[in-house]
Amino acid sequence: MVAKPIVDEDTLDIPIPEASNLVLDDYRRLTGPGLLWDNTGAIFDVLFQDFDPEDVIKSWQVQVHRVLDALNWGNQETIERRFDGGVTLALSAPMDQLYSAMFAGLTAWHFCAADLLGQTPGDFDAMVLDLKQVMIEEANPALIALIDAAAKHGIDILSDDEEVSIGHGIGSQVWPVTNLPAPQDVPWHRLHDIPVAMITGTNGKTTTTRLSAAIAKAGGKISGLTSTDFVRVGDDILDRGDYSGPGGGRMLLRDPRLEIAYLEVARGGLLQRGLPLRRARAALVGNVAADHLGQYGISTVEEMAEAKFAVHRTLAEDGVLVLNADDPYIVAEANHTLATVWWYSLDPVAPQISDALANGAPCAWLDNNHLMFHDGKKTSSLIHVNEIPITMGGAARYNILNALGAVCLSYALGLSSAAIITGLSGFGNNPQDNPGRCNEFRVNDARVFVDFAHNPHSISAVIEAMASIPAKRRFILLGHAGDRSDQDILDVTQCALSLQPDYVVAAEVPEYLRGRKLGEVTALIQTGCKEHGLRDDQVIVAQSPAQGVAEIMQRLLPEDLALLLVLSERDKVFEMLEQAGTT
Repeated sequence: MVAKPIVDEDTLDIPIPEASNLVLDDYRRLTGPGLLWDNTGAIFDVLFQDFDPEDVIKSWQVQVHRVLDALNWGNQETIERRFDGGVTLALSAPMDQLYSAMFAGLTAWHFCAADLLGQTPGDFDAMVLDLKQVMIEEANPALIALIDAAAKHGIDILSDDEEVSIGHGIGSQVWPVTNLPAPQDVPWHRLHDIPVAMITGTNGKTTTTRLSAAIAKAGGKISGLTSTDFVRVGDDILDRGDYSGPGGGRMLLRDPRLEIAYLEVARGGLLQRGLPLRRARAALVGNVAADHLGQYGISTVEEMAEAKFAVHRTLAEDGVLVLNADDPYIVAEANHTLATVWWYSLDPVAPQISDALANGAPCAWLDNNHLMFHDGKKTSSLIHVNEIPITMGGAARYNILNALGAVCLSYALGLSSAAIITGLSGFGNNPQDNPGRCNEFRVNDARVFVDFAHNPHSISAVIEAMASIPAKRRFILLGHAGDRSDQDILDVTQCALSLQPDYVVAAEVPEYLRGRKLGEVTALIQTGCKEHGLRDDQVIVAQSPAQGVAEIMQRLLPEDLALLLVLSERDKVFEMLEQAGTT
């Protein structure tokens, strides 16, 4: 059993003055680089109405520096980020004082909110005394000594509430945070970093992560990955679940078998806790679209692009930022990074590709259905899209982009052209290699595709691929999460209906009601189908995704096509399809 930390989020109870027009929406520790900066510390999201943001920030600055000075933390930094309807506030702190930083910020906000609301605050001296006691209890000088020593040796160090590790994978060693060695007792000669890539974007990041790991395996490396599905080293799954945050990265990078790593980075983990390392060899931003807006002060696609670009903060000095030149939000945000950029594109004459070629910078592109790569000196034609299964003969344009991104990452991490070609050609469009990403089955001589796409951007990409496939009749299974607005659900439905299906199955997803009642989401899907011109007999309501799949399977005839957008019961759906036909 892991011992409970001496200090945790319940150690202090600091009252927060609130009103309907001034709310502390969220607060949390920052354990690594993130949207705002490279520092560790604490972060606070404040929502308000009828207040001037500058007045809120001015009051916060007065109070936070008052607290920091009282704690003898005058050397720590603060930063603010304005957004529509609020502001994000942050303060830096040493890695062994993150809970203390959170409590220091809460104390500062206590006095700031009292000032703004005209309320009587608490006893400053007493609250600071409590804070100082927490700082003493949380302090871990041995950790700070190791962090400083690792920096001097040029090796990454990963830390959390339970463990500290220096180096990555086969070059790592792990110690309990309560029993750390002195720097002179660390076997520095055995510790080192391994090639690591960070992969983010709104859609396609899981496929790019899996494909990149497959290329590394083809190159003879013991590769590992984190994802929204699991953490895996080689063929061994360490744990299942959503590990697209920093915890998954630390779990993977501490495995002593690991030789090369690919970390999927989702928006949530990045904004909540930051990123787990600081010496990545490469990072990729694949695309940015409207998804999960309105959380953590991210309300626009432009702001989401800024958040995704935080991965550049994890790069080592010689690290590479791989970017999709076909995404206008990425192109715009690239103006704000000083990282070395490698571009990729479906367009051989995209301005970024032309500039890279002119300046001798590595880049990748599609030319006459061949994947091309320029290493800064010479250009190579790698492979035809027909030889890459996940591109579906070139129909899945989004997977051509994912493949180009994986090509750039692979070269940046030192893999060979032979490994890249073998990996691309051997990575299948099936549940074994890439579960839930346009997996194809044959049922009664009909083509059935399963995909986990759930937002307009990803669904549009899948629909574009499906539209190029001839079919006598088309079926779609739809089910949406209940935490989306009515308009969002209608928009996603209309997006899917661009495939012009003959039948739609609207499936309840009980696991994702998220505050709605049964029948609400399927009723919205029915409304969307009716507005699109479908008759009542063309829309079938199912009580679960599995039941919806069964409804479609019993109607399939030879040369039909079915697209199953499955949100839950995925294993059950795969089992049904495998029993009924072939992959």
